Amino acid sequence: MNPVTEKFLKTLANWKGRFTGAYSLREDGCCVEACSTAFVQITPKKDLPGLDIHILPGSQGEVVAVPACVTTGGLDDLAYNDFFISPGAQATILAGCGLHTGDGPPASHSGIHRFFLGAGAKIRYLEKHLGDGGAALRSMGPEAHLQLEEGAQMEMDVAQLGGIDRARRTTQAVLAAGARLTVRESLLTDGAQQARSAFTVLLKGRGASVDLVSRSVARGESRQSYRSQITGSAPCAGRSACDALITGHAQVDAAPALCASHPDAALVHEAAIGRIASQQIYKLRTLGLTQAQAEEEIIKGFLSAPL
Repeated sequence: MNPVTEKFLKTLANWKGRFTGAYSLREDGCCVEACSTAFVQITPKKDLPGLDIHILPGSQGEVVAVPACVTTGGLDDLAYNDFFISPGAQATILAGCGLHTGDGPPASHSGIHRFFLGAGAKIRYLEKHLGDGGAALRSMGPEAHLQLEEGAQMEMDVAQLGGIDRARRTTQAVLAAGARLTVRESLLTDGAQQARSAFTVLLKGRGASVDLVSRSVARGESRQSYRSQITGSAPCAGRSACDALITGHAQVDAAPALCASHPDAALVHEAAIGRIASQQIYKLRTLGLTQAQAEEEIIKGFLSAPL
């Protein structure tokens, strides 16, 4: 295994020298390892780069890992992964990408994931993005398209851990009656990096609900943009929240939007953008930390705190 890939996998998929359960490892644009289990069937697509992942009836607590790693510049990687989750099935999916470049040509990865959750299915989806290496541009364009049938539940925890110069995240979801979606986004940008997040959720059935929270830190000269649109067309509940910290000359703009087409649609949004409080810096400096160390500790705590 490429040593760069090995390093990324420790962060992306809790890798400890081997995979357990069902998995597919994508490296530099190709699937290099894959394994199915009794309850998870992974097959390559016939017409597109990517996979069809079927989580079968009876799955309870299966773990499916589908990380992707780009270990050199000059590659524009694109993968389409479709997840078909049977009614009542439960599983955890580990995804995300590591991007490594030198000082030469840029590299990018776009993962387009579609999720089809059957009635009563429950999925926990963990996605991490990370970049490192030289000065060459590193770009990512993750997309998620979600369809939740009656009573299905999906929890998404997505994080950009740093090192990505250009990122554009798109998430679209349609929820049937009683379905529930929870999204937690954590985002860190620095230098001249740019990141855009756009979430669109349609609460289509009675009792559907979404809780969408983004927490981010923008440092240096970086730029971030957050957009969300929650539409309620039935008795439902939805919340969109954006909370951001700014240091240096960074910039963050947030525009959460709501649209209710039913009198019993209860929708709310909130956004808070500001700098690190001077009182927090002062308190940590009295404990012997430098200004930079104090800011770093506050940022770590802010991004890792429960959302």
